[in-house]
Amino acid sequence: MRIVIGADEERPILDLIKSYLESKGHTAELMPMQKWGRAAVAAADEVASHRATFGIVLCYSGTGVSIAANKVAGVRAALCTDASTASSARKWNDANVLALSLRTLSPDLAMEILDAWLESTYANTEQESLEEIAKRER
Repeated sequence: MRIVIGADEERPILDLIKSYLESKGHTAELMPMQKWGRAAVAAADEVASHRATFGIVLCYSGTGVSIAANKVAGVRAALCTDASTASSARKWNDANVLALSLRTLSPDLAMEILDAWLESTYANTEQESLEEIAKRER
């Protein structure tokens, strides 16, 4: 699957995320560096248009990119700080954009979160709630 990565500053963790995803057989693309709002929306647009399966967006806290990505119709971005939250976001919320903090993300934690994200699938139990979100987007 194609996964796009958008961030607002160059950090070694970005290359690690890209390499780790590629080692798992995915196509990972680092998008051009830009301010956090633009970086998040650019990645979210790739997901919403189905040109990418998932997006990963990063800024200092992860909060700004999460908020910005969620403004794109069809995107369900989740700020995840641990593997359990990442798994739950996929399973219960069908999240398609993963938001991460550049400040708190260590290499080991990044790989744990990515594994949980990629190994989890939507449980197909929350259609009513997801439809409510989709109605608001229309």
